[in-house]
Amino acid sequence: MDFIRRLEEYRSLEKKLFWEGTFLDYLEIVKKRPYVAQLAHSRIYNMIKSAGVIEEEGIKKYKFFNSELFGLDKTLEKLVEEYFHPAARRLDVRKRILLLMGPVSGGKSTLVAMLKRGLEKYSRTDEGALYGIKGCPMHEEPLHLIPRDLREEFQKEYNVYIEGELCPSCRMMVETEYNGNIEKVMVERIFLSEDNRVGIGTFTPSDPKSQDIADLTGSIDFSTIAEYGSESDPRAYRFDGELNIANRGLMEFQEMLKCDEKFLWNLLSLSQEGNFKAGRFALIYADEMIVAHTNENEYKSFISNKKNEALQSRIIVMKIPYNLKVSEEIKIYEKLIKQSDLRDIHIAPHALRVASIFSVLSRLKESKKQGMDLIKKMKLYDGEDVEGFKQKDVHELRLEAVDEGMSGVDPRYVINRLSSALIRTATRCINPLDVLRALKDGLDQHPSITKEERDRLLNFISAARKEYDEMAKKEVQKAFVYSYEESAKVLFDNYLDNVEAYCNGVKIKDPITDEELDPDEKLMRSIEEQIGVSENAKKAFREEILIRLSSYARKNKRFDYNSHERLREAIEKKLFSDLKDVVKITTSTKTPDAEQLKRINEVSARLIEEHGYCPICANELLKYVGSLLNR
Repeated sequence: MDFIRRLEEYRSLEKKLFWEGTFLDYLEIVKKRPYVAQLAHSRIYNMIKSAGVIEEEGIKKYKFFNSELFGLDKTLEKLVEEYFHPAARRLDVRKRILLLMGPVSGGKSTLVAMLKRGLEKYSRTDEGALYGIKGCPMHEEPLHLIPRDLREEFQKEYNVYIEGELCPSCRMMVETEYNGNIEKVMVERIFLSEDNRVGIGTFTPSDPKSQDIADLTGSIDFSTIAEYGSESDPRAYRFDGELNIANRGLMEFQEMLKCDEKFLWNLLSLSQEGNFKAGRFALIYADEMIVAHTNENEYKSFISNKKNEALQSRIIVMKIPYNLKVSEEIKIYEKLIKQSDLRDIHIAPHALRVASIFSVLSRLKESKKQGMDLIKKMKLYDGEDVEGFKQKDVHELRLEAVDEGMSGVDPRYVINRLSSALIRTATRCINPLDVLRALKDGLDQHPSITKEERDRLLNFISAARKEYDEMAKKEVQKAFVYSYEESAKVLFDNYLDNVEAYCNGVKIKDPITDEELDPDEKLMRSIEEQIGVSENAKKAFREEILIRLSSYARKNKRFDYNSHERLREAIEKKLFSDLKDVVKITTSTKTPDAEQLKRINEVSARLIEEHGYCPICANELLKYVGSLLNR
């Protein structure tokens, strides 16, 4: 019943959105809300901006793209600020075709699809409302009815800019049906829709021999010529080409550079002058953003042809590279898996991460920076701390790696291999090792890659495996340490006592003998070394801990085991190191005794409750870590 009620609410909303009136009524709307007459680029820019903008680390992030595109923040900022924003201000940029260029499965089609769906929704809001002449096949802006000689006067009074002329169909309708009385012309609210072919057009190239230019510009309706007597009568012409129906919105050219030349020539005048030729009519005005996409090889071939220079000058190329952040790549795979019917299969923690590590490594370029390998670069790009480098180095790394992300393993390959692993698995769970195996098997079956490229990708699978080994040990370490939480807290407090004594230059009292002793340097160093604190840096690290301790005391807050992330990590690693033999025996023994079995059950429960494992992958993880520790 909830759905039926929702359906009724939807129909009721549709009725409320409907509006129809005369041109005079429309002028009243324009007076109150001048933005209803904005041009297509402005509408698209305002649509993106209305979803919200946040600024992080000097980069503008547009919430409009958040749900579908990941790891492309800098690219999207450039797209919005260097194309949409100036185009919305009617600068010359809007007279260019936007060409998205990038590797396959990099997000070009997704980006265009988001703009289309966004426009459909936005045109149904108050901010995105737009109106057209009723009966116009091109859903024309009603202000085109105002004679050119009166437009300057209208602009002064209404503060609204008018661009464009009536289409042949509307010009005839005003003369024949309204006797030139533009005040009486009927106007209606329109809703952009790709399905209904209103304001959103799509052109896909096919066989040049069978494809007709009429697909773009409309065609003569031969059945009506006898009635109207002329091919130049607008009533004998179908204004239903993609360029016609995309007026007021967006026109997508899929794989534009694969189009036959005669189709591309139509874009010359449309991009620069805002009009195109159709049938035996004068040039027809169209207010639409033209967006196309292609790959790098096709673009290079296109620009190498001298015949394309005129069109090339009317194109703005925006590179759409692959994502280079592991954490964002995981989101891409999660999105694709959610769209499938595999929700009943459990994906173990880190399974998608190892796939993402493999993908991102294949897209990175070697750095000339001393001590910088691809693993470190990958971690820096993802915002992780890397010893010897800082986040400010990321900018330099990006500058030296021209076209980084324009090649490498594409998300489709990875998701295809994940799908294969998910379908073939006999269990209801897939773990990181299953994923790495599936990726490797895929390379063995891949006919188009060279031996050198295959070896390179196999090295990245090995690198992802090494990263997973560390993750697996750390995960088990955390779960085991939890079983020894009291031991961890005691070690933590002991370290703090020694640090306090060291920094204040005093002795520490032995809790059993009351004897005054020097701070236990061996204990402190055994903990600090776990997180790479060098001998030279130990004093600064300890002083930083003491400052944090004093800060908590001033606020009457307790500085506990969870107050300092790096120190907690060091304590856990130290404790795990001390417990290594216990873990090794417990995880690898085939016939555990009662105490070992209790410990295994505790660790498994912790992995399931706190870390997202299921009983199957928790058991496999413990066995795997046991084998790692026994090597």
